[in-house]
This record gives sequence, C-alpha cells and structure tokens, in this order.
Amino acid sequence: MSLWEALAVFAAGIGAGTINTIVGSGTLITFPVLLAVGLPPVTANVSNTLGLIPGSLTGAFGYRSELKGQRQRLLRLGLVALTGGLTGAILLLALPSEAFDTIVPVLIGLALVLVVLQPRLSRALAARRTEHEHGGPLLYVGMFLASAYGGYFGAAQGVIYLSLMGVFLQDSLQRLNATKNVLAAIVNGIAALFFLFVAHFDWTAVALIAIGSTLGGLLGARIGRRLPPTALRGLIVIVGALAIAKLVFS
Repeated sequence: MSLWEALAVFAAGIGAGTINTIVGSGTLITFPVLLAVGLPPVTANVSNTLGLIPGSLTGAFGYRSELKGQRQRLLRLGLVALTGGLTGAILLLALPSEAFDTIVPVLIGLALVLVVLQPRLSRALAARRTEHEHGGPLLYVGMFLASAYGGYFGAAQGVIYLSLMGVFLQDSLQRLNATKNVLAAIVNGIAALFFLFVAHFDWTAVALIAIGSTLGGLLGARIGRRLPPTALRGLIVIVGALAIAKLVFS
C-alpha cells in the first residue's frame, strides 16, 4: 500500500467513524476505498469490520450521558446483537454475495419508510408499548435480523436499528442512537472475533481504519448529540437513500 493509498484508507476511517456514530453506513465509505487499493472483497470486508470497532466504542463513549438508565435495554438487545452478528458472520462465508445483494437495498428502503413514519407509528403503537415496555417480540426479531445483516456486511445497519427502535420503543432519538452505537460495537466485535479464526486480514488496513474511526467516533458524537430530532431523522433518510443508490448502481 502506497503512502497516498494509506492516507485514503485513514481518511475513509475518519469519515466512516463519524457517520457511523451519527447515523450509520460508514461501511459505504471504507469498503469501496479498500477495494480501490487492491484488497479482495472478503478481505476488505473482514478488515473493515475489525477496523471499525474502535470507532463504535468511542462513539458510544461520546454518547455516555444518553446511555444512563439503559442498562436493562442494552443487556437484552446486546444479547440479540451478539447472536445475530455471529449468525451474519457465518453467513458471509457460507452464502454467495448475490443472496444479500438483492435484499439489502429493500431492507434499507423499508427502514427509511419506518424512519419517516416513526412519529405517527409511535403514536399508533403507544398502547402496545405500554403493554410491551421492552418492545415486544417483533422488535427482537427485527433486531436479530438487522444484527445478522450487520455481521454479514453492515452498510446502513444503523439506519435499520434506529427505525426499529424508534417504532417499538418509547424514547428520544438521541438515546436510541446511543444504544445503536453500543449494539454496532457488539456486532462488529463478535463478527471480527469469528473472522480471526477463519479469514485473512490486511493488518495495515485494519490499523489505518481503526485509528481513523477512533477519531471519527469522537467527532461524530460531538456533532450528532447537537442535532435536533427532526434534523437527525432527515440525515438518516438522506444517508439511507445514498446507501440504496450506492448499492443498486455500483
């Protein structure tokens, strides 16, 4: 990897760490850059997964105030994320990429619809949320599938997380965003641990993305925590739409 290629990967890590903390979809920044510098797709994917973990951790740290009082939620959803992320990592090596290439844009599109309709759906489900204060079975099924997708590839995983939690949980978007950052760290962590035993990493790329995403996670937390709910929801929709366009037309 040349100096300029290394700088490009490092910059991509900063961008991915920032956007992942605020919304999600940072993989759409780093993954194409890793391919452009010559890494094979699977090596790029697993190296990216490991490199983004520090960014998720610093992003969660930046949102530590919003995480207060969410211990039980994090334990429940963290277990779901752990099992889903491991499932997705196994699927990466077991299934052809075409299987997910078709459905991923559809999943992101549905997530964006949920984000846009979230205030109205939340009011409609208010009674149900009183009955199931932790979200109920539909939330857990959805979060498991989103985590499996995250372990497989992860682009716009945060968008899907936020859309599901926004509909099924009674809480502010900023607090849910804090939860999302922790869950993303869990998914990336378990997937990377699995890949360590079965896949090849480019350790230079891992290090560059890790350093970049660490800085990006701190930056993203400072920016994201200042955004009002409407602006944050609008940013989620924009990033998700760009993710769909990237996946469909690339």
